[in-house]
Amino acid sequence: MNFLIQRIHEKDTAIVALQNLSPGQRVRFENAEWTLRDAIPLKHKFAAQDFHDGDKVTMYGVTVGRTRGTVLSGALLTTENLVHAADPFRAETGSQSWTPPDARSWSARTFNGFRRSDGSVGTANLWLVVPLVFCENRNIAVMQSALNRALGYHRHSPYEAFAQDLASQWRAHPEAESLEAVRLEAGLATGPRPLFPNVGGVKFLQHTFGCGGTRQDSDALCALIAGYLNNPNVAGATVLSLGCQHSQISILEREIALRNPRFDKPLAIFEQQKSHSENDMLQRAMRATFSGVAQANRFEREPSSISHLTVGVKCGGSDGFSGISANPVVGRLSDLLCASGGASVLSEFPELCGVEQELCLRCESPELAQRFAQFMASYDAQARACGSGFDMNPSPGNIRDGLITDAIKSAGAATKGGSAPIVDVLDYGDPVKKRGGVSLLHAPGNDVECTTAMAGSGCNLILFTTGLGTPTGNPICPTLKIATNSTLAQRMPDIIDFDAGPMLRGERSLHALAEDLLELSLQTASGDATPKAVSLGQDDFIPWKRGVSL
Repeated sequence: MNFLIQRIHEKDTAIVALQNLSPGQRVRFENAEWTLRDAIPLKHKFAAQDFHDGDKVTMYGVTVGRTRGTVLSGALLTTENLVHAADPFRAETGSQSWTPPDARSWSARTFNGFRRSDGSVGTANLWLVVPLVFCENRNIAVMQSALNRALGYHRHSPYEAFAQDLASQWRAHPEAESLEAVRLEAGLATGPRPLFPNVGGVKFLQHTFGCGGTRQDSDALCALIAGYLNNPNVAGATVLSLGCQHSQISILEREIALRNPRFDKPLAIFEQQKSHSENDMLQRAMRATFSGVAQANRFEREPSSISHLTVGVKCGGSDGFSGISANPVVGRLSDLLCASGGASVLSEFPELCGVEQELCLRCESPELAQRFAQFMASYDAQARACGSGFDMNPSPGNIRDGLITDAIKSAGAATKGGSAPIVDVLDYGDPVKKRGGVSLLHAPGNDVECTTAMAGSGCNLILFTTGLGTPTGNPICPTLKIATNSTLAQRMPDIIDFDAGPMLRGERSLHALAEDLLELSLQTASGDATPKAVSLGQDDFIPWKRGVSL
């Protein structure tokens, strides 16, 4: 690799800067050479040829925009001279064949997981406490405060001691300047040993859904919660209901049965409007939760085939290197996993805009390609009805770091899904059923809405790439954060688990880094490595309100 610039695909007419480049500087990649007309910041792109107004610009071998006005070779591509554009696509399939990677050394590998009666295997063993409606959020918080301390899962945050120090200093010297002397002692102090050591924690979810919106949204919430209860990382659950809301207990029970007719996990449901008092309900709910956690403690880790891994692949806080380093590394891991009988889930549909044709061609049947195409069209139409559209997906941070059109961002994002066949196309809340390939999951690009959906569809591990840095985690699904560049990994070591930056310097190959990441994934699935998001208690949970989120 040339360490100044990178042409990702031989057809590309936009070239990526791997370093800050100066006007007049001559740069070469393979047999091509350019003299730069502008300063090209790190991660940004320049024109590989002269363009007229309206000409197509390509990256990753696909159209990523059209020029606005004349753009000369060597000029910086910006939001002023390049606008989003993507090629049209047809729901056709069957013309692409897949040669799986040599995964013999991985296919026989195991991880130490928690076996469930339905044959699935968890990478964690957790108890879940969740409300069916936002009215129960305070009761969830009351239970969390009381139970986590009693069960030994409470994290003693250093910020508690810091706040106490601030208060003490103010009492002694009531002046703002005196507070500068107070310093935070870094790190999380652990509490007492958990009472039930085989249970990784009790996860208390809160949300703003369940009533007041559309019945579609409340039904989707019940489906999502049913997916969380059925996730192999969950041993059992306590559910709080008010009683009069749209998201009824009967709907939740129906959704559970649809996913798993033989569902046999301990499930305690309490309805406040049928209780003698709030005190009565909370006492019964806490007693049931305590007993449930004790029952879940009987599970122990045991060797399980790598084929039991269901990995969600996601990117967020993306930068101009996402599609060059971290995402392709995750894509290679996805291929190794699928070749070993595991499952990979690619989602965030707004960030698949422009690569629809390539994904349709990977679908195993025309019906899957048609289903994917319909989801993409209806999603974009709903977004446009709200005054938006896929073209408005890149955030200000994305744009500052070189992702200046949605098609550029999408083409790089799609590389997380590797090249394995697409074996299923899932609607929001649908469970993953097929292995040995990639499932496309209809969900937003929004980081937490998407990871929330992945866990609800049964992922037991999430690989999350980032170029700008994000603390995102999930309450039931261990989430590994992969940096696209070493600068980020060094600047934010408290949230980053893996550095794909050596690939940009030629120090490690894509294949070598993918195998390193797969090794870390197996250690994480076995409980031998703890993701930073888990250590920080980053339990992000946001259900999707359809049609209004990119």
